[in-house]
Amino acid sequence: MATTTENKVRYGLKNVHYAVVSTGTDGTITYGTPVAIPGAVTLSLKHSGDTEKFYADDGDYFDLNNNNGYSGDLEIAMLPASFRTDCLGETLDGTAKTLIENATKQVGKFAFMFEFSGDQKQIRYVYYSCTASRPDVEGESAKDKKSVKTEKLTIAATARPDGNVRMISTADTPVATYDAWYTKVQEPTTTTTGA
Repeated sequence: MATTTENKVRYGLKNVHYAVVSTGTDGTITYGTPVAIPGAVTLSLKHSGDTEKFYADDGDYFDLNNNNGYSGDLEIAMLPASFRTDCLGETLDGTAKTLIENATKQVGKFAFMFEFSGDQKQIRYVYYSCTASRPDVEGESAKDKKSVKTEKLTIAATARPDGNVRMISTADTPVATYDAWYTKVQEPTTTTTGA
């Protein structure tokens, strides 16, 4: 039973961060220090995977849940250069101070963190294994009224090798875990395995 009052509603979006994923030769996953992505506008992540029914003995014998993670769009004011180099495979030309996109470079994996406001407390999320597509480029000539053009990333969040896809804070998340959410990627403290 909850010892703290749970949120009744959620709204808003803020504190978007990413942390670079590194995989060791033995398959061990480590995360870099979270980096802020300012200017969050909208986020829409939809679950991927369906339930398949197996029929036997003249009925619904077994239901198999396929959890393929989540995919969707993050709209932000403007992508920081650090995200482009850390996650989209772009390189920084040190002399010319320009960003170079090369077709042979692969995108990198990252943990994706953010929070929604609530009537009691912010609800914090971390998706453990994500990739992002390059954003489109668009703009228009200024007219009598200027309008801001945003950038949109398509994000795919999949399971890590241990099966974990995401973690969400609750009303009873310990203060130490909650307060450290954006200083390092929070990991489960108990082992979870699929059946």
